Amino acid sequence: MSDAKRIDTQGYQAAPELVRALGRVAVFMGGDSAEREVSLKSGNAVLAALQSAGVDAYGVDVQGCLLRTVDHPEFDRVFIALHGRGGEDGTLQAILSQAGIPYTGSEMLASALAMDKLRTKYVFAGCGLPTPKFRAMGSVDEADDILRELSLPLSVKPSREGSSIGIRKVSNREELTDAYQQASALDPLVLVEEWVEGPEFTVSLLQDKALPAIGLSTDHVFYDYEAKYLTDDTRYRIPCGLEPEAELELQHLALEAFRVTGCRTWGRVDIMQDRDGGFWLLEVNTVPGMTDHSLVPMAAKAAGISFEELVVRILKDTLEDGHA
Repeated sequence: MSDAKRIDTQGYQAAPELVRALGRVAVFMGGDSAEREVSLKSGNAVLAALQSAGVDAYGVDVQGCLLRTVDHPEFDRVFIALHGRGGEDGTLQAILSQAGIPYTGSEMLASALAMDKLRTKYVFAGCGLPTPKFRAMGSVDEADDILRELSLPLSVKPSREGSSIGIRKVSNREELTDAYQQASALDPLVLVEEWVEGPEFTVSLLQDKALPAIGLSTDHVFYDYEAKYLTDDTRYRIPCGLEPEAELELQHLALEAFRVTGCRTWGRVDIMQDRDGGFWLLEVNTVPGMTDHSLVPMAAKAAGISFEELVVRILKDTLEDGHA
């Protein structure tokens, strides 16, 4: 569905009283993480949509010491479009909370937890939610133990990176040790989990409701960084291709994953389906991409929500309690 990838605005305008209540809005983007370029695209898309909706917004390329962001701020609230470490892992959320500045998305603890794929899976497992069998890998010396404990093929990923950066599918010991070395260069905390063979789905959440699920397919080994942001041959299915009861089950599972990790306002949950029809949780994203290739705007459009309305609704939640 190539037309689903276009960000749809539909001329949405925020109500004047809402614009006044929101005040001056800073859209934080860029940052110093491996996802900087994607964040700049997300941030600029969000900024353009807010301005088009009538919101007094401007962009801030956040680099260096995050404490400077609250040193004599010239804004009333922040729309966080920073992906990866620094902006999505609870660090920025803690700084803004301490300064009493409202911001979008999940709070500090939930952001830190969701950014850590390994510890998120501990929470899933502890709450009895389905997630592929896994364990942490701390050195190449653990390869034989892992292969005795888990079934090939495996997925190896740095625990605290996003946008599928550093993820590898491995089918033998040599590939496992090589993938571990590459992943550990990005993050000393490495997650190894059993590979689920089957279709991939993603469910976007907005204000405690699940948007229509999206089915994903690609000619790549999996939905990797290139398939997410660079190529035009990734296939997005909206409707997702599931029977209504199965899609409802998928949405309930995503909402439960969002709940147990303490997330709020908006985000996205990635889920695999095995050959027997069972669903398996992979991860929770608290600041998903907002580019023209991104999934949350696609799901919102399928629900009749324009991109401008989407970003205003996310921002409006900062008026509730300010996260402070």
